[in-house]
Amino acid sequence: MNRLLLLLPLALLAACHADTKTDTTTTAPPEAPATVSDPAAPADSPGASYRIYRGLLPGTTDSLTLHLVRSPNSGDTELNGTYASYADASGQPFQLVRRLSAADSLVFEDISYEHLGENHSGPMWQLYQQGPLLTGTIAGQPVRLRQAQPAGSVALRVRQFNDSVAAYPGKANSPHAHLSLQVLLPAQAPAALTANILRDLHGDTLANQPVVQPEQQWQQWNQHFTKDYREDAASLQGEETPAYALRHESQQAAYVLWNQASLLSLGLYNYSFTGGAHGSYGTIVATYNTRTGQRLRFADVFRPAAETQLSPILDRAVRRTLRIPATEALDQTLFVKQMPVTHNFYLTSGGAVFVYTPYEIASYAQGEIHVFVPMKELQSVLLPPTNS
Repeated sequence: MNRLLLLLPLALLAACHADTKTDTTTTAPPEAPATVSDPAAPADSPGASYRIYRGLLPGTTDSLTLHLVRSPNSGDTELNGTYASYADASGQPFQLVRRLSAADSLVFEDISYEHLGENHSGPMWQLYQQGPLLTGTIAGQPVRLRQAQPAGSVALRVRQFNDSVAAYPGKANSPHAHLSLQVLLPAQAPAALTANILRDLHGDTLANQPVVQPEQQWQQWNQHFTKDYREDAASLQGEETPAYALRHESQQAAYVLWNQASLLSLGLYNYSFTGGAHGSYGTIVATYNTRTGQRLRFADVFRPAAETQLSPILDRAVRRTLRIPATEALDQTLFVKQMPVTHNFYLTSGGAVFVYTPYEIASYAQGEIHVFVPMKELQSVLLPPTNS
């Protein structure tokens, strides 16, 4: 196994950093906390599931690991209920988006900048479920993926909540808003892992905040959304407002970016539409040490001086991602002259991915930009191993 893969969850991602001396020796990993599996906890919502599949990239000897989250389509909304990402053998992740809803197949487009062609479209995946297998094609070449549970991965339950809210209750033909919440929770893991995932879902930034369960979060969010939506609708009542202007949406969905060898990386996708030309969206990402349950934040992974040292590293990485020549100024393609360092990042065994939401460094049309930096390029900015 890759030595860096072992060091990440045991040292670089440890909560305590009191000993910052470099040490060429390795120590035995600490005993893992007791896991908690609540038999009374709710199972997957009807029609929802999370599965991991493995196989070979067509025409190569390179492996791929596919993370597939499925939940019922929430109706006439932006989100379609299916979320997928995959990683190659190097540990670099890539994004898939579903392009067709069909009962007998899954059709995805690889929207990763690294794989976009001249027409700005990516390779198409067409997969068919056959028991534990997914068979079909990637870019027209046959592929066969088998359901797997990689070492150190966490089984996750999928909870889905949907609602439709009338702008004018009791009024015929009232416009409606839609909201949905999709949650991923460990089926068996340290209690701290489940608690920290729920705190992040709730938007809490302090580890001592009480844990709010998904059903409570959904109820609170639904009540707040309904109140604000109906107040907005009331302010427009009597005006010649087209019905589509009140077809608001608010959606949150969690999906998996990495789940292996003591690291779980999740994306929390947020979409909101309140009228106008288009909605707004963005993904908050997070990595957890699945042995301890700790959320691994920027200061848990990178040296204090990393803020200044990371910018040129990200400059080189974003040029690879977007195919910007070294001789071309960044602001010819992006909004920035030099890459800012975002704390919105996650980890895989192969490196770190820094996620920039729309308008952060580029236009809305350019979408989210995910910048992968291989581990070998991060060595100078990573915290050294510790014994804590």
